[in-house]
Amino acid sequence: MRINSLQLFQFRNYQSIDIELNPEIVVLYGTNGAGKTNILESIYVGTIGKSHRTNDTSDMLMFNANESGIVVNFEKKDTPQKVNIKLFRQGSKDIRLNDMKISQKELIGTLNTVIFCPEDLQLIKGSPSGRRRFLDMEISQTSATYYHQLLQYNRLLQQRNTLLKEYRGKQNIPLDEWDIQLADMASFLVKKRLESLKKINLLIDLMNRKLTGGLENLTIGYEQTYGEEGNIIYKKEDFYDLLKQNLPQDRHRLTTSVGPHRDDLRFFSDAIDLKKFGSQGQQRTAVLSLKLSELEFIKSEVGEYPVLLLDDVLSELDELRRTNLLQFIHKRIQTVITTTDIHDFKNLPGVQFIHCQEGRIQYG
Repeated sequence: MRINSLQLFQFRNYQSIDIELNPEIVVLYGTNGAGKTNILESIYVGTIGKSHRTNDTSDMLMFNANESGIVVNFEKKDTPQKVNIKLFRQGSKDIRLNDMKISQKELIGTLNTVIFCPEDLQLIKGSPSGRRRFLDMEISQTSATYYHQLLQYNRLLQQRNTLLKEYRGKQNIPLDEWDIQLADMASFLVKKRLESLKKINLLIDLMNRKLTGGLENLTIGYEQTYGEEGNIIYKKEDFYDLLKQNLPQDRHRLTTSVGPHRDDLRFFSDAIDLKKFGSQGQQRTAVLSLKLSELEFIKSEVGEYPVLLLDDVLSELDELRRTNLLQFIHKRIQTVITTTDIHDFKNLPGVQFIHCQEGRIQYG
C-alpha cells in the first residue's frame, strides 16, 4: 500500500497544497509549529474519518473557514483509489471513496495506516482506555465486522447506563433486553481481541528480540477486573450471568462494571510487569516493538504493509532504537516522518525531503 499524492484545502494552516509522495521514506521537516503534524493528521483523517488529535472537527478547519477538504490518492494491491473528505464547521462530514459517498464506518480499513506519536510512548504507563483504543483500532482496520460490533456495543452500553441513571433508587430496572445483547456482543469482541492478541504476541516478541539482540522476551497479557482471577471471561452466558450478579454494584455506581469496555492489556518482559517495574528504556522498546508488530499484523491480515506515520518520535528514541527503526522500514514500508532535524536521514538513499514553513511546502 502506498500514498501517491495528498491535496489539502483550508486544512489547519494550509490554504491549498498538493503533495506528491515517493514510495519509500518522506521526511517532513521544519521548525515547531510549521504544520508538519497537520499533514500527518490529514492522512490519518483519510484513514478513519477523524483526527487523532482532537474530537472537534472545527479545530481542523483553517481560521475563519467554513469548510475544509482532504484528498488522498493511494494504491491498494496495485489498484488506484481515492478518498475525498470534506469537513464543515457546522454539519456532518462528506466522505467519498472513488467519488461514491460512504459512511465513516465504511471508510475504516480502506486506507491502512499506523501512526506513532510521542504520546504513544506513554501507552504502557497510561490509562487502560488508551490501550483498549489501540487494540480496537488495530483490529478494526482489518475487520469491518469488529468495528461494526464495537460501535453497536458502545451504543447499547450507553443506553444501559442511561437506564441505570433514570431508574436510580428503584428496585426493578428493565435491563434484560440490554443484558442479552450486551453479553452476545461482549463475547464476540473479547474473542476477537484474544484471537488477534495471540497473533500480535508472536510478532511483538520477534520485534523485541530484534531490538534487544534477543535479550528479552516480550508478551502482552489480557486482563479483566471482574470474574475469577486468571480466568478470562469470553462466553456470552458468562457475561450475562456477571451482568446480573453485578447489578447491585451497577445500580449504586450508575454505570456498567462488566464487559470489554473495562478490560486492559499488561506488558511483560519475561516475568516483569513493565508498567510497575519496567525501566523507561524497557517501556519505550516495548512500545516500539508494539508499533512494528502492528505493521506486521496488518500485513498478515490484509496482504500488504500499511503506510507508517511517525510524528516526531525519533527525537524521543536513543540512537540504537532510531537506527533499528529506520533499518526495519527502509525500502519496505512507505513512511512519512516529521522532524526538526534531518541528520538521521542524510545517508539513507531514496529519501524525499519536504520543507514545511508557514503553510507552504518546498521539496528538497
